[in-house]
Amino acid sequence: MPEFSYNLSDYDFEFPQSLIAQRTAGKGRTRILQVPRNGEPLRLLKAPEIVDLFKAGDCLVVNNTKVIPARLFGHKKSGGAVEVLLLQALSPAENGEARWESFVKPGRAFHTGSEVELAGVRCVVESVHQDGTRILRFSLDASCFEAFLQNHGRVPLPPYIEREDDELDKLSYQTIFAKHAGAVAAPTASLHFSDDMLKALRAKGVAIAEVTLHVGPGTFQNIQAQDFREHQMHGERFILDQLTADVINQTKAKGGRVISVGTTSTRVLETVADANGYLSAREGITHAFIYPGYQWKVIDGLITNFHWPRSSLILLVSALIGRDRTLEAYRFAVEHKLSLFSYGDGMFILPSS
Repeated sequence: MPEFSYNLSDYDFEFPQSLIAQRTAGKGRTRILQVPRNGEPLRLLKAPEIVDLFKAGDCLVVNNTKVIPARLFGHKKSGGAVEVLLLQALSPAENGEARWESFVKPGRAFHTGSEVELAGVRCVVESVHQDGTRILRFSLDASCFEAFLQNHGRVPLPPYIEREDDELDKLSYQTIFAKHAGAVAAPTASLHFSDDMLKALRAKGVAIAEVTLHVGPGTFQNIQAQDFREHQMHGERFILDQLTADVINQTKAKGGRVISVGTTSTRVLETVADANGYLSAREGITHAFIYPGYQWKVIDGLITNFHWPRSSLILLVSALIGRDRTLEAYRFAVEHKLSLFSYGDGMFILPSS
């Protein structure tokens, strides 16, 4: 028997559909499950109470990506309805037209060379990829595309939120750290933080460091292989500047703890760090897939949401605290009727010391 289970079925859990949060309780109003890494009892807190768990000299690392209104609706030439979820902007066409990698519905309407109309703009399918994504070219200059999205795009809520997006979601599905547009899903662990919590952390002597990872299709990607080591993560663009690298390096050097907010921030840090956990400025594409057996280099603790069973995200959590402790926390969440997933409650995995 291997030391770690690589069988995807071993990272499953049952939950009633009624626990899937359809709306958020609001920033600073969620509940957070305290999960000590040293096996001490689990404890349920109100979000603002997690400030008490930090010490002066700690560093909180957040993802400052900003969600774009990435859902577009339209129709085929024959009149049938179609839907597009934009994933990643590509280099414009020679004539300057915007090009995007996208998920589409229904797939049969988007074969190579076909045309659809999205929010009044003609769109041509340039190519179809093996993973089902399409490369779409819009009859709109790339320089005008952001304004087009702001006027016609819709908030890209996850598919398990079974309602249409509305005006509330434009604020609710954006974190207080959002600065750089490019994500097609929110880094939802940051949704637990309010401005008041941030002020309290700073007053306590906690450094706030920012990275950027534009959350992409990996968030929606199901793992098909039963041995999950065969899974290939979709690439996501990240940026870690020298200021952030210096703050985190100094925190580690002085004995402070690095607490990452969300799996996205975590994957950036672990991608960039060298074998000794030292960070330098870097940007690029990460395919980091963290699962049990991973040797951690940077983070000491993690604030994260409850994730979908059998997902790459629950595997990352299991890599930090083990499968048994992870499933124990999830059973606690279900038994105590915590809200689950993107708009739900969260957990704070604490350092051992």
